[in-house]
Amino acid sequence: MFKKLYKEFNEDIQTVYAKDPAANNIWEVLFCCQGLHAIWTHRMCHQLYEWHIPLIPHYIAYWNRVLTGVEIHPAAKIGKRFYIDHGAGVVIGETTVIGDDVLIYQQVTLGGTGKEHGKRHPTIGNNVIIGAGAKVLGNITISDNVRIGAGSVVMDNVPENSTVVGVPGRIVHQQFVNPDGVLMHNRIPDPIRCELNRLKYEVQDLKEKIENN
Repeated sequence: MFKKLYKEFNEDIQTVYAKDPAANNIWEVLFCCQGLHAIWTHRMCHQLYEWHIPLIPHYIAYWNRVLTGVEIHPAAKIGKRFYIDHGAGVVIGETTVIGDDVLIYQQVTLGGTGKEHGKRHPTIGNNVIIGAGAKVLGNITISDNVRIGAGSVVMDNVPENSTVVGVPGRIVHQQFVNPDGVLMHNRIPDPIRCELNRLKYEVQDLKEKIENN
C-alpha cells in the first residue's frame, strides 16, 4: 500500500514539472502548488467516500475548496497524472470520470445541465487538455487526445483526436498541438469566422457569374 502511495506521490510531482513551466524546484511544488494540493486532498476524500464514511469526505472537500479554490466532489473519479494548472475556480461534479494524463486550467467546469439524477457529468478520456474558462456540461464523453480551447462551452460528445472551440463548442479538424501534445491557444482558428469567409467567397463567385451572364 505504501509503495503504491509513494509511486502516485512521485508521479504527481513529476507531472507538475512536465506540465507547468513555472515549477522551479521541489519546495515550490510541494508548498505552493494548489492544483497538486487539491488532487492529493481529493484522493483522500474519494477513498473515505468509497468506504461509505458519512459527512467527513464532504467536509474535507469543502475546506479543499476554501484553501485551493478547487471544488471536487468526493465521488468524482480521477485517473493518474491529473493536473490542474492555476487552480482557481475549478468545479468537478459528482459523477465526473476523468482518465489519465489530463490537464485542465483555471475556471474550468465539469458540470451538469439540470437536476436529473444518475450519471449527469462528463466522462473525460485520456490525454485531454481543457483550456481556461471552458465549460463541459452534461453526461457526455470527451474522447482521448481531445483539446478544448479556452472559453468553449461543450455539451455534445467529442470524438478522439479533435480540437473543440467556441460557444457552443465546434469541432475543428485541424489539430493545433505541438509534438509534446500541448494545446497551442494562439493557433486555434475561429470556426464562425471561417464559415463567414467561406460564405463571402461563395457570394463573390455567384456575383461574378451573374455579371458575366
